[in-house]
Amino acid sequence: MACRITELVLDCADPDKLADFWCGVLGYQVLDRDPDGIEIGRADQAPEDRITLVLNRVKEPKKQKLRMHVDVNSTDRDQAAELERLLALGAKRVDIGQGGVRWIVLADPEGNEFCLLRRRVTP
Repeated sequence: MACRITELVLDCADPDKLADFWCGVLGYQVLDRDPDGIEIGRADQAPEDRITLVLNRVKEPKKQKLRMHVDVNSTDRDQAAELERLLALGAKRVDIGQGGVRWIVLADPEGNEFCLLRRRVTP
């Protein structure tokens, strides 16, 4: 037997703001909401098949670089065009000392790092 990732949890100050951002980035929808957070994912997948993102309300601000982050790939455009779309949604380019790499390091509106990779993937 083995485990399977079913949820990724991201602590944040404003779950509504991050839900809007990450739904725009990933094409997800809000699946569940309560006073402590919001769960987003693909509504067209069976619950047992999907991986969701839970945006969990916390009082403490982010203080340092995340030790785990999300990598994303575009499904319908090249990396440069997808970068423009993500920046328009509210992402910001960040330098965490990555140097000359083929991916682009970004941060969501609360400063959580993620990477935009080069290759295009199937939706």
